[in-house]
Amino acid sequence: MFFALRGDNFDGNQYAAKALEAGASYAVIDDPLVYRDGDARYLLVDNVLLTLQDLARLHRRKFDIPVIAIGGSNGKTTTKELVSAVLRSHYPMYATPGNLNNHIGVPLTLLQLPPKTEVAVVEMGANHSGEMAYLCRMTEPTHGLLTNIGKEHLEGFGSLDGVRQAESELYRYLAAVNGMAFINRDEADLTPLARPVAKKLFYGHTPVLNPDQKKLYEVNLQGADPFLKVAFWSDAGELITANTRLLGHYNLGNIMTAIALGQYFKVPALKIKAALEQYVPSNNRSQLLEKDGNTYIMDAYNANPSSMEKAILSFSSMEGRRKVAVLGDMLELGEATEHEHDYIANLALNQHFDELLLVGRAFDPVADRLGIRHFTDADALAHWWRENTPSGATVLVKGSRGIRLERIVE
Repeated sequence: MFFALRGDNFDGNQYAAKALEAGASYAVIDDPLVYRDGDARYLLVDNVLLTLQDLARLHRRKFDIPVIAIGGSNGKTTTKELVSAVLRSHYPMYATPGNLNNHIGVPLTLLQLPPKTEVAVVEMGANHSGEMAYLCRMTEPTHGLLTNIGKEHLEGFGSLDGVRQAESELYRYLAAVNGMAFINRDEADLTPLARPVAKKLFYGHTPVLNPDQKKLYEVNLQGADPFLKVAFWSDAGELITANTRLLGHYNLGNIMTAIALGQYFKVPALKIKAALEQYVPSNNRSQLLEKDGNTYIMDAYNANPSSMEKAILSFSSMEGRRKVAVLGDMLELGEATEHEHDYIANLALNQHFDELLLVGRAFDPVADRLGIRHFTDADALAHWWRENTPSGATVLVKGSRGIRLERIVE
């Protein structure tokens, strides 16, 4: 079926006839001028997007299964991938493909739920108040979690408090339907925000795993050189160690979430271990690349002040002979743009990396003021990099998707 969605720069109704010619069975349209009497393949509705969303909700209601919603400011997609890897090792399950997590991506995810699905994981992204609640009404999750609260989409949320209120719409939905929330107690914002939820499971990091207190839902970080190594107790009281392929302390919360959900849903501990060890990041999310004698930490799929700060501090604590930080603009920050880019530039400068490169127009003023090498866009960076590629360096590449910092290694 072809759904004739409208956007800022296009109207899908204009492509309905071509879609049918190309083999679509039906075209769902909301422009009466496109409708052709006598052709049953044209389905005229009041609003194509609402129809898509209503159909997704209808399909979701065919499943009496756990539906786990994942929201939060940072790490949603990585957490979704890890949780999915763990649950998939034991159940027929389905999860959001890629990061289809908005008002169009979520219904597309729901409509793809296969008949024999026993558990579903749905990623939900929000950039303004009310969006998370809207996605919940469509998805009707039975379980849910927020990864964290950070300075994301300030252009739409207005402030960090606005982020808290908007993201916690997931908790308020779960409270209303007697659903269950999984809460990382190491994230200070989450516990108070989840207060309305009656059914909660807390998990977190513990510095020492005490053999006399074999607690489920407790994880210990045993190393990060450079990949995170974690340990957790099985329900039989056995200490399980997992050597992941994930970089940076900021990924510990994502790993702990996957372990906690795996334990809660009765996935055997060795299957949890295997799933964590077999997961390899891709698509510029904490991805490790080796090229031309350099090691690249590609974390350029998205960036906001909170994730940027964590990435910089984690990179600073890593071992490395020569460290180069390449930081791109953080988008959608609205009035906070100048302040947040000033803070991040100063933070990075104070880490005394061997080389610091800033990319994008938002970093321009602070780069000039602090004397940091700066490039207007990724193309200018790539041109300079070809002529000045270091050797034997560890390179952090972090910025918003729109800056396209992956050009540095293309």
